[in-house]
Amino acid sequence: MKHLKPLAALLLALLMAAGMPACSPAPGQEAPAPAAEATQAPAPEPTDAPAATDEPAPEIELIVFAAASMTETLNEIAELYRGVAPNVTLLFNFDSSGTLKTQIQEGADCDLFISAGQKQMNQLDITADASVNTEGLDYVLEGSRIDLLENRVTLCVPAGNPKNIVSFDDLAALLRDGEILFAMGNSGVPVGQYTQKILAYYGLNEEELASAGRITYGTNVKEVTTQVSEASVDCGVVYCTDAFSAGLTVVDSATAEMCGQVIYPAAVMKSGAQTEAAQAFLDYLRTDEAMAVFESVGFAPVA
Repeated sequence: MKHLKPLAALLLALLMAAGMPACSPAPGQEAPAPAAEATQAPAPEPTDAPAATDEPAPEIELIVFAAASMTETLNEIAELYRGVAPNVTLLFNFDSSGTLKTQIQEGADCDLFISAGQKQMNQLDITADASVNTEGLDYVLEGSRIDLLENRVTLCVPAGNPKNIVSFDDLAALLRDGEILFAMGNSGVPVGQYTQKILAYYGLNEEELASAGRITYGTNVKEVTTQVSEASVDCGVVYCTDAFSAGLTVVDSATAEMCGQVIYPAAVMKSGAQTEAAQAFLDYLRTDEAMAVFESVGFAPVA
């Protein structure tokens, strides 16, 4: 049967020419996988999101209206705050609290207000009693108002104390006798209002004493401090912080019974352009670092 071999060879050649597999896998074996086609990863979708950068914080000018008695401490604290918020420039306006309140009411730019008395802050706070906020003013940002500091009212004398005044009792006696010239803040500023309470405590008539030439006035506590420092008066009433900063001799401190507690309220102004930055600075003023500066001149945190 030799003639079968050429026939088998011919059949095999025909199958290969037709593209059919020459053989099937052996039992128990899998057919070889076809070769994988080369693929290309899809191109990333375009995006408009900007790349992350380390851009510096925007520059901010923060306007702070503060009682004149805070001049030295806030200027010192401003230097410290540069290390905390280097992008914030603090712009201070120091004056009597009454003057600052009026400026805010008249439209002056102010982000943060720190008053030396509750009255001036109440006059801007819609939540305050209507007997104080008589005009219904609404400038205080809700939730921002705090009692920041406490101060003390003191009786100070020029160098050498020529009249030998050592207490408020001495002040009252010498004013009655017409033997001294006394300096105080006017009725529009907190230090003057505290002094008026002291005069009333001793039963002294301020108007009569002023008419007799026994009282001179300052429009803020710094003016009173200057009069005492220059010895143009025999004594004057200022805050202990101003006495410390000016190097004045303090002979007595008023009690709460004489003039009440001297509280400095602070609040962010809702009319300001930088309410968030103002709140951040107000929060910083309550830190141990800032309080150390306040306490170094006689301020105290409110108990």
